[in-house]
Amino acid sequence: MSASHVPVLLDRVVALLAPALDHEGAVLVDCTLGLGGHSEAVLERCPRARVVGIDRDTAALELAGRRLTPYGERFTGVHAVYDEVLDVLHDLELAHADAVLFDLGVSSMQLDVRERGFAYSVDAPLDMRMDGTTGPTAADVLNTYSAGELTRVLRDYGEEKFARKIAGAVVRERETEPFATSGRLVELLYAEIPAPARRTGGHPAKRTFQALRMEVNDELAVLRRAMPAAIDAIGVGGRVVVESYHSLEDRLVKQAFTAVTRSTVPVDLPFVPEGQEPPLRLVTRGAEKADESEIAANPRAASVRLRAVERVHPGTNRSSTSRKEPRR
Repeated sequence: MSASHVPVLLDRVVALLAPALDHEGAVLVDCTLGLGGHSEAVLERCPRARVVGIDRDTAALELAGRRLTPYGERFTGVHAVYDEVLDVLHDLELAHADAVLFDLGVSSMQLDVRERGFAYSVDAPLDMRMDGTTGPTAADVLNTYSAGELTRVLRDYGEEKFARKIAGAVVRERETEPFATSGRLVELLYAEIPAPARRTGGHPAKRTFQALRMEVNDELAVLRRAMPAAIDAIGVGGRVVVESYHSLEDRLVKQAFTAVTRSTVPVDLPFVPEGQEPPLRLVTRGAEKADESEIAANPRAASVRLRAVERVHPGTNRSSTSRKEPRR
């Protein structure tokens, strides 16, 4: 694999997962299978474990499936969205998972395939759907959202300072011709973002493309449902490990983990009564980051935030225990 295809913090992620997978028949649910880099490492280094790989991208499932063929029945690929983790386990007749992994954001494969429209460096159709079989595209968002809705998307998901200015220009320009390709959008961004701002913070299209991708794929809403579902999925000794690359993603993960690891016993009580212990404990101290050497070798690692929790009691979670309704 090229450097762009090497999973971020791979060794650390496997080290965090391994204690939960060190028994016969252990199950890892890799909720963001992608090209299968994490799954391959786990299958290689945790020989008693099996992996259930979830991805909404059918192309990723096909590629990862071919890559992981040597592991035979130890790997199962499932076409689903990762907030459906409980449904996936139920359908496979698995009572629980021993570990659940999320490597959030866009995959290297999606960026590399021009026709997917995720990359601003090449002119391509404005698609950006992780599941290319369903849902609105980035072009649909640009051509149908009001100026206010576009401003919200660019500001909240892209942290774009010029969100209102860009949104106004999009609405104005689409009256002449609807947006269809990334090249035209990039040209608009160069025209609307002032030159001093274009010289700092990376490519001027980076924030807008990130925001559109997150809106098209409903990423924050899916993550908000997925965190409690993943926590519910693990048994005692099980772990949930999450790599996030956006401040809003990391905030949701932190909030979900805090809710199930924080004690509700009054601070002045000298002991924790039996049955009142938090059901999970934090494994990482805050959010772990990549070091300078990894960032130099793999620039995607610069924004990673890694968190992990472990279930220590079988008690009721403070998360939603209901499964999603099956997709129709």
